[in-house]
Amino acid sequence: MTTGDQSANRTTLGRSVSVPPVVDKVADLLANSTVDPQALSAFADDINAFVDSHTHELVAFRRRIHAHPELSGQEVLTTESLVSRLDVAGLTTTILASGTGLICDIDSVNGKGPIVALRADIDALAMNDESNTPYASTKPGVAHACGHDVHATVVLGAGLLLARLLQRPDAPAGTVRLIFEPSEEDIPGGAIEVIDSGYLTNVDRVFGLHCDPKINVGLLGVTSGPITSAADLVTLDITGPGGHTARPERTVDLVAVMARAATEIPRMLVEATPDSPLRLVFGSVHSGDAPNVVPARGRLFGTLRTKDHDVWDKAPKLLEDAVERVLTSTGATWSITHQRGVPPVINDEAATSCMAGATAALLGKDTLTATDQSWGGDTFAWYLEEKPGSYARLGTHDPDSATLPLDLHASTFDVDESAIPLAVRVLVATALSTLLESDD
Repeated sequence: MTTGDQSANRTTLGRSVSVPPVVDKVADLLANSTVDPQALSAFADDINAFVDSHTHELVAFRRRIHAHPELSGQEVLTTESLVSRLDVAGLTTTILASGTGLICDIDSVNGKGPIVALRADIDALAMNDESNTPYASTKPGVAHACGHDVHATVVLGAGLLLARLLQRPDAPAGTVRLIFEPSEEDIPGGAIEVIDSGYLTNVDRVFGLHCDPKINVGLLGVTSGPITSAADLVTLDITGPGGHTARPERTVDLVAVMARAATEIPRMLVEATPDSPLRLVFGSVHSGDAPNVVPARGRLFGTLRTKDHDVWDKAPKLLEDAVERVLTSTGATWSITHQRGVPPVINDEAATSCMAGATAALLGKDTLTATDQSWGGDTFAWYLEEKPGSYARLGTHDPDSATLPLDLHASTFDVDESAIPLAVRVLVATALSTLLESDD
């Protein structure tokens, strides 16, 4: 018996996505770049002067958000802080209909042209901040342990700088759209609202950065093709008649059945997808409270991930088949709730070459490093289902630190804040280069 909601919240948003060949060598990306270093160099002095003079402000802004994190859908103060600072710069903002997150368009003085989107996520995680920093979270159970405070700060800084650069007489025509996405940690993520509200409709390219504590500060990790994995949530509820632990043979020994499910179902999924494994990992298993009672109900709760878009499309049927094969002979009944999350982030080759070329032109090619596809998921994938773009990894680890780099979602997670001015330069150079290409 199999029941439950296995329908996807969103499987595709319109654009047919084909996975391009992976180009993960920096040299290949730079060789394919059409960025004009000379055209970008005309803006270099203004870029560097602004970033140098505003780094202190941006770091302070990041620390204020870090100290006052807000969960998905509750990012009211974060949204207000962003709106307030953009308003001071004379920029018009639109808060999303859900009440948090915002959009801000920055138009060139030289008229209409392409629209380039820069995206940041702004929500925090439901966990404690156990760091010893003076700007640690002031809210128990809520923490910016994924770097979204940095992402928001960087896109804000890029927007403030671009608002000046696009007023220059020699500025390229076009618009830069800032997207501050709420609820990225939720499923299916605030990107769905952004897209359904039409804010990606006329966008030509979309770019974003994510903090990576495994990469040293001063480096930008780039790759063409897949850079993250698909990620879903799976809840498996298993039931039996219950009974006495003295006589488990007279009932369904539910804990034993759950143990079998927790080990055999993930193995079967991997065996069914040998070329690109479908990885099911249960992070929560619960059943019963008394040592002498065979429980009647149990629940396994976990994530289902794959690096392959085609495997992700097949995942619901593969999961159902594996559960049925494992549990049919046990006497238990069950229901599956398979909540579709996000597909893999698949970077467009031309957009990635643009970001790499712009970064090399402004900061030097030694700033770039190749990066591999991770098992993590990100709602940036929804944007790239619709439009070409690229997502890069921002190095945040202090190479001089005596401690090993902490992973994302670690309770004491923090970043080397010198990554902030570098990231602002990267996004500004990338946006300008995209607009300059269209001016040619």
